[in-house]
Amino acid sequence: MFTKSTKSIVSSCKTLVYAALYLAVFSLGACTTGRNLVYFSDLSNTAPNQTPILNSIEPKIEVGDLLSIIVSSLNAETNQAFNSGILLPITAGSSAGTAAVNRINEGYLVDSNGDVNFPIIGKIKLAGLTKEEATEKIISLVGKSAKSPLVTIRFLNFRVTVIGEVNRPSTFIVPTEKINILEALGLAGDMTGYGRRDDVLIIREKNNVRTTTRIDLNNKSTLNSPYFYLQQNDIVYVEPDKAKALQVSTRSVNLPIYLSVLSVLVILFTNIRFR
Repeated sequence: MFTKSTKSIVSSCKTLVYAALYLAVFSLGACTTGRNLVYFSDLSNTAPNQTPILNSIEPKIEVGDLLSIIVSSLNAETNQAFNSGILLPITAGSSAGTAAVNRINEGYLVDSNGDVNFPIIGKIKLAGLTKEEATEKIISLVGKSAKSPLVTIRFLNFRVTVIGEVNRPSTFIVPTEKINILEALGLAGDMTGYGRRDDVLIIREKNNVRTTTRIDLNNKSTLNSPYFYLQQNDIVYVEPDKAKALQVSTRSVNLPIYLSVLSVLVILFTNIRFR
C-alpha cells in the first residue's frame, strides 16, 4: 500500500509532468499564432488596384560584370575581327563544365577600372552605363572602322541569390535581366511555412557600397519599393519565424528528453509499493 508520503510524491511528479507538457504546448502555440502567410494581404479583395510602375530600374554595368558584346556589320571580315569575344555555341558533346569555361573565356569582363578590353579599339569604359548607353558608345567607336554597325550587349552574370526559409535556396541566372522579389522567390520554390513574409532581408552591393534593407511582403506598399525589383548580384534572405527558431533551439531539442525522464519517474513511483 502507498503511504501518504509516497502518494504525495507521485502526485507531485504527475503534476510536474502535466505542467511541463502544458508549458511546451503553450510555448509552441504562442510562437505560431497570428502569423500572416498571405502576400500583400492588405490589398482589396474586390476593387481593382492600378498603380503606375515607377520603381523599375534598368540595370547598369558594374565592375565585375561579364558581358556578351556582338558586333554586326556589312563586312564579314570586320565582324570576325570585332567578335573575337562572343560566346561559342555549345556542341552536343560539350559538358556543363566546358560550357561554363566557355562563358568565362568568351565574355568581356568589366575590370576594376570599369573598362572592357575590346578588339581593335582597346579599353572602353562601360561601368555606370546602361546597356543602351553602352551600345551607343560602342557603335560610335566601331563606326570608325565598320559601316552601319549593329551592337548587341547582354549580361552573362545577371544573377540573384535566395537563401533562408525557402524550399530551394540557390543562386539563379536571370536571362531576361529583369526580376522582382516575387519571381526570385518563385525560382526558389517559394517560402516555407516558417518564412517571415513581413521581414525579408535584401543585401545589395553597388559602387563598393553594401546596402541592407528589409521589406514587408504582407504590405502592398512594397510593390512600389525600389527594392521590389532586384538588381544583379542581390541576395535575398528569408528569416525563420519564432516557431522555427524554437524548434532548433537547445531547450526545444532537450525538451522531449526532460519529459521522458519525468514520465519514467512517475511510472517508477507509481509501481513502488511499501509494505
